Amino acid sequence: MIRMSETARNLPIPTNDDMPFGLIAAPTMHDRLLATANAYAESKGGGENLFETPMVGVHLLRAFHRPMANRRLYQPSLCIVLQGGKQIMFGEQTLNYGAMEALIVSMELPATGRIVEASADEPFIGIVIDIDVAAMREVLEQMPGPPTPSARSASSVFVVGIDDVLGDCILRLLRLADTPQAAPVLYPSVMREIYYWLLSGPHGGDICKKALPESHTDRICKSIMQLRANFAETLRVEDLAETAGMSPSSYHQHFKALTSMSPIQFQKQLRLLEARRLMLSDAANVTEAAYKVGYESPSHFSREYARAFGVAPKRDAMNLRAIPAHLRAVPDAAEAPS
Repeated sequence: MIRMSETARNLPIPTNDDMPFGLIAAPTMHDRLLATANAYAESKGGGENLFETPMVGVHLLRAFHRPMANRRLYQPSLCIVLQGGKQIMFGEQTLNYGAMEALIVSMELPATGRIVEASADEPFIGIVIDIDVAAMREVLEQMPGPPTPSARSASSVFVVGIDDVLGDCILRLLRLADTPQAAPVLYPSVMREIYYWLLSGPHGGDICKKALPESHTDRICKSIMQLRANFAETLRVEDLAETAGMSPSSYHQHFKALTSMSPIQFQKQLRLLEARRLMLSDAANVTEAAYKVGYESPSHFSREYARAFGVAPKRDAMNLRAIPAHLRAVPDAAEAPS
């Protein structure tokens, strides 16, 4: 029997640069995800773009520069960064996340997202995956030991690391993008795996709050649906609290903990986002947009719009129209339907 010498046993593991006989170290999960994402982007024409996939609610983004901040209404999504860096600002909170991290948005939320790290040499590469709350609820119901909802009031947005187990699921999603005939069959099962690992991970207790029926989070989400449907009307917090089955004070407390803003601030963001859409997509003028979203005074609307977007509404609409459509449409997370 050949015995390994003590010296040989203690030699350091060689790097790719000094591996003998042309051998290289096995690629990491990060390497494989990046290579697969770039290969898919190149197969769809390459360059800087938003690349759709055969799977509804899954798209890939590659950017060589840092475009303007993008304010929109997010819906439940998993926003993954493979290379570069992102930032999201919602209410009074700001979160940053980078390579092999993901932002989880567990409920509809107005927020501003921006790419903060991107270059021609190292472009930003990210994947956005819509979260199907009903499908997540089915997974939760089948878990032998479902996560215990945390007692604290937690935000509806947080950052998680992408480990090899979750990374393998994402890698299989990317590979499915190249086989459109298999995607409808296999995509739901891969998503169930992703939901399982998210629910069993360190934030499982917070994520499951959205999936649990009649939890505080679920009830506030129902009230937000009411708010979205009637955002142009005068807001009565008492009515929203009644929809959620809470007292006004309890409702306000839980609402702000989840969204980092008050119901009135939330409504204001919905109004301004819709007004922006009307001016950009429907060519509405400032006065028309103001009245349509519920403002009684166009001057009051213009002041609040400038505070939110940093520029007067007319100028903002002109600036947005000057941006190439494929960059203007780039989502930070999936945009909720209006």
